[in-house]
Amino acid sequence: MRFVRFGKKALTQGIEEHVIEGVTVKITSPAKTIVDCFRFRNKIGVDIAISAMREALRKRRCTPDEIIELARSLRIASVVQPYLEAMTTDET
Repeated sequence: MRFVRFGKKALTQGIEEHVIEGVTVKITSPAKTIVDCFRFRNKIGVDIAISAMREALRKRRCTPDEIIELARSLRIASVVQPYLEAMTTDET
């Protein structure tokens, strides 16, 4: 198990609230999960981040715009953008 620290902005952006069996829970959005995978790519491996992005786009869990918008907000767009462009270029 590894613990990581998030700043306030990184901790609150991309969080969705869902009601499960009458209880409100906070869950990260698919786009937030992908951006976090790229933020921690040195700890989990870039292959996992790429796989997460590919799968989310394939299953239409989020859009490329959602991913890049969140990546820009969390200042990791320069890392995410080349992978995102490569995947979205392949689809067309």
